[in-house]
Amino acid sequence: MRKHIVKSGLGKALLVALGIPTFVLFAGVLADCQASGSGDAKPQPRTPFTMHTITIDDQVKRFAESLNLSETQQSEVKKILEFRLVQTRRIRLDESLSGAERISRIRGLQDSTVARIRSVLNDDQKKKYDPLMVRKAQKDSPPASVEDWMKAAAAQK
Repeated sequence: MRKHIVKSGLGKALLVALGIPTFVLFAGVLADCQASGSGDAKPQPRTPFTMHTITIDDQVKRFAESLNLSETQQSEVKKILEFRLVQTRRIRLDESLSGAERISRIRGLQDSTVARIRSVLNDDQKKKYDPLMVRKAQKDSPPASVEDWMKAAAAQK
């Protein structure tokens, strides 16, 4: 009976349909195990990207590398960033605030955070650190109209 099923077109189609996906599955598991060096390792789920949360320590490290901060400066910047985090959470969770008020308070917090960080920096470091420059440039330039956007999009084609 078994030979009869395999010889028929349906049997071959069934073997191909079940055999190839099973082979691919086991080949993937085998490749993962060989890469890890052990046969009992579980394959990791594959995602298009993994989220990485940037911590305050990561931010301080970036400040330290880009501005050449001393240990004392790093400690002060960390305190400032921790304060900003707490205040940002309070603003976001305050249900009594309207959307416009919330945005205004967040921007005010950003401005005060920048001022506090700048107070810790020396003159050379201050020259390198101006995160609000983008916002200032946006205020100086007139808002783009739909027509301006359409012209720019047409020019790119």
